[in-house]
Amino acid sequence: MKGLILSGLLLMFVAAENPQMPNTLTAREKKEGWKLLFDGKTTKGWRGAYKEKFPDKGWNVENGTLTIQKSDGSESQSFGDIVTDDEYGNFDLMFDFKLSDGANSGLKYFVVEQQPKPKGSAFGLEYQVLDDAKHPDAKMGRNGNRTVGSLYDLIPAKDKQVNPIGEWNTGRVLVRGSHVEHWLNGKKVVEYERGSEEFRKLVGMSKYAAPSYNANGRFGEAPKGHILLQDHGDQVSFRNLKIKTLDTKQ
Repeated sequence: MKGLILSGLLLMFVAAENPQMPNTLTAREKKEGWKLLFDGKTTKGWRGAYKEKFPDKGWNVENGTLTIQKSDGSESQSFGDIVTDDEYGNFDLMFDFKLSDGANSGLKYFVVEQQPKPKGSAFGLEYQVLDDAKHPDAKMGRNGNRTVGSLYDLIPAKDKQVNPIGEWNTGRVLVRGSHVEHWLNGKKVVEYERGSEEFRKLVGMSKYAAPSYNANGRFGEAPKGHILLQDHGDQVSFRNLKIKTLDTKQ
């Protein structure tokens, strides 16, 4: 009997530290300073890019999932991108995403809502979210730098493992000082130094070399910015969005 009780207590402890429900934090995560960016029920903490309120349509919350609906495939034109109310500088960001067939989207960071408002998405560094097999953007850019997990149009994701369309993938963006990493399904796929000579060289070879991207400072080098989820006209779902602010002195 004693053994059964101990086993039961152990199972309860494991369950408490590894909750099956999405959009929740463990006691350890809370202690470490993680916070949810999406509570699974509401759009609290988010608004439309360049807007004061959340979009009236297009973005839906259902069954613990935040989904942008399919429209016409255009960039940030149909329902619009959404951004966090808060801005972040040094952080560890985790998120799950699920692609529909042939879909395109992205998660941007260090997003600054510059004026005048650009025709497409707000400017920022982008963790690419894409169906590499069926969306044509995967074959554009240089060396695969527009494929899923990549730093969009700058650095291709390497040695990645991607789950099939319709299944969940886990992305991660880690920023500590100038050092930035992209992770996909538990594996580091991109690493770079923001603002370095090499980074600026890559920007100079990309679409971000255009004057409009650098009119209010060098592209991608803002000290802080919003987190953005992109409406690119395709159905893509997100959940388990959580972030921890980091101290660069540690």
